[in-house]
Amino acid sequence: MLSTVRRWKYQALALCSALLVVACSGGEVTQPNASDPTAGNTPVNAEMNLYSSRHYDTDRALYDNFTAETGIKVNLIEADGDELIERVKSEGENSPADVILTVDAGRLWRAQEAGIFQPIQSEILTKAIPANFRQADGLWFGFSSRARVIVYNKDKVDPSELSTYEALTDPKWKGRIAIRSSSNMYNQSMVASMIDADGLDATEAWAKGLVANFAREPEGNDTDQISAVADGIADIAIVNSYYVARLVNSDDPADQEVASKIGMFFPNQEDRGTHINISGGGVAAHAPHRDNAIAFLEYLASPEAQALFADGNNEFPVVEGTPLNNEYLKEFVDRKVDPVHAEIIGKNNAAALQLMDRAGWR
Repeated sequence: MLSTVRRWKYQALALCSALLVVACSGGEVTQPNASDPTAGNTPVNAEMNLYSSRHYDTDRALYDNFTAETGIKVNLIEADGDELIERVKSEGENSPADVILTVDAGRLWRAQEAGIFQPIQSEILTKAIPANFRQADGLWFGFSSRARVIVYNKDKVDPSELSTYEALTDPKWKGRIAIRSSSNMYNQSMVASMIDADGLDATEAWAKGLVANFAREPEGNDTDQISAVADGIADIAIVNSYYVARLVNSDDPADQEVASKIGMFFPNQEDRGTHINISGGGVAAHAPHRDNAIAFLEYLASPEAQALFADGNNEFPVVEGTPLNNEYLKEFVDRKVDPVHAEIIGKNNAAALQLMDRAGWR
């Protein structure tokens, strides 16, 4: 639950704002339009319109807790990340969106370039969110992270054989690697981070070597890659860590059987660290309930919300010192992670997709 001080702050802010506007408007409760402070008398409602591409049922606890603590209702619109970006662009100044949440630094960058975020200043967010997980001008903030890890078949691979992403081009892995297609944003961001670390030419050569070692043409999602490893179709796969944790923590016997056959390895521990991506968001450019939107983002950085990201969807919190109840994730919290700024990953996205195409990664 939110602290008493923070809860009081939200309630006092809402009450004082409402009373002030009532006094100035002769009784009608209004607030200025965030996109034009001199115009409009938008009704002050205790609500917030959330556009989210996070399709996780467990996120409902985040919204319910926020509402319980602040009295601000969350109106949820869900869609694919790129669809949300296009929707907000088409809605223009009349967009009802207050907060836009999406997964992957690449999509946050696309949203930033589309001009659908507005900068905000928040001491709470600046203090809580590491600099490499937030946009410098306050356009967006990361609230949870996931590692791009190597999953291996315990019967066919000794973890001592694994080291780096770069080493996966070794001929010993020929016909043994499963991975999603190049259209997958998670893979694009991983390659974008490698461009920053290794350079464009070296990363393209790596991509060609990886393709040469594919066990099959890319298909399915990350869970399908894990199943391919468990079923012996491939010996290793590159996937997001929360997919593995989800299987390990599942009560479904079928999931438990898959989990029993695989191990999870964090690559590049001896150099830059494992690639980390984020889920995050920002305040929409024409948010009609700007203060409520900022309060929601600040809530996502709170200890209780950070714990819910981990407990609900098996993600890693981004706020340092967040206690983990997820026993499986506890085993990996000390792993070294790549400190590259999420914005750089977004900027390199187009180059990453182009080189993957040239490498024959379909």
